[in-house]
Amino acid sequence: MNVEALQSSWRLVERVGDEAVQYFYSHLFLAHPEVRDMFPIRMTGQREKFFAALGRIVSNVETLAADPEFVAQLGRDHRRFGAVGAHYPAAGASLLATLAHFLGPRWTDELAQTWTDAYYAVADIMIAAADNAAADTPAWWDAEIVATERRSIDVTVHTVRPFQPYAYEAGQALAIEIPQRPRLWRYYSPANAPRPDGTFDIHVQVVDGGQVSTTFARQVRPGDQIRLGSPVGRAFQIPSDAVESLLLVAGGSGLAPLRALVDRFVQESEHSAVPRVQLLHGVRTSWNLYDHEALTALTEHPWFSYTPVVSEDPGFHGVQGTVGAVAARGRDLNGVTALVCGSPAMVSATVSALTMAGMPRHAIRFETFGQAPGQTAEPRRMNEVAQWM
Repeated sequence: MNVEALQSSWRLVERVGDEAVQYFYSHLFLAHPEVRDMFPIRMTGQREKFFAALGRIVSNVETLAADPEFVAQLGRDHRRFGAVGAHYPAAGASLLATLAHFLGPRWTDELAQTWTDAYYAVADIMIAAADNAAADTPAWWDAEIVATERRSIDVTVHTVRPFQPYAYEAGQALAIEIPQRPRLWRYYSPANAPRPDGTFDIHVQVVDGGQVSTTFARQVRPGDQIRLGSPVGRAFQIPSDAVESLLLVAGGSGLAPLRALVDRFVQESEHSAVPRVQLLHGVRTSWNLYDHEALTALTEHPWFSYTPVVSEDPGFHGVQGTVGAVAARGRDLNGVTALVCGSPAMVSATVSALTMAGMPRHAIRFETFGQAPGQTAEPRRMNEVAQWM
């Protein structure tokens, strides 16, 4: 397979920008109007994510063949959109038509065959993974909001109760669809380790310009039914005996998965040794320290310390600055593993600060949702998700 031809031709189409995106969806919906209902009513943002992500996957097909798990997970996840095997040829035909239209004379029979082979290599992995998952896993889980607590002006904590058993591990994330925003799935992390009653808490922070977060934080109420996707994420899956010291650096509601890990260690500390844990929670103003009292109470455990960090509130009588810079300053990082969660900008700044302070890059972990193996690791916002098919 000529991977260089794939990548160079894709770069040419990417330069066209939104015109290519519009052509793709026009072709898809005209040729197969039955798939329109799989996508959100408002396509702003979603279409760009889909088209760009599809191109990245196909143009990285050589790397993906050696490690198919990323694509397999996409196939399993896309069951919640209603995607079935018959939909993949439809999307493939529209992708090829778009490439042919914008590449013009560069679109040769040889290049067309290369793209066809690459696309169906990816599609076969996704379809097989989805079929295997369907044997024992639902396409989604129905759940109910059982409690809602407004923690600050822009942070709400929802308690969720799935109607069916739902297994996840502390530190993982899951896609959620709320009834007020159908087909707009967003990733959130449970903020607690699994409980005997199956409930878990979701921290929802309003994101400027977000299509879902404001509604989820301010309009969803107890009694509303939501849908849950399968749990995902491996960056924060660390056995208690694998490390001696953890540095948890959270920005805003990026606290949630790290809070779940702390909850897990609290449970495990009752019968076994756990790592030393330093948690720094960075926010802009002091009223965004929405879990301050509970985290302060947890410092009664000798293995746990908590530092609130405020960046834009001169009147705050505590540590001030950006949380990444504070985490890297005046701290013994030898033998420490850092877990970082927050906005992409916050994660990037924190990783940079820690590496400049001497922490090895391999000792810093963060999630990269929606990214293919072989790409340069870039953080992604937790609530971003691309619909593929």
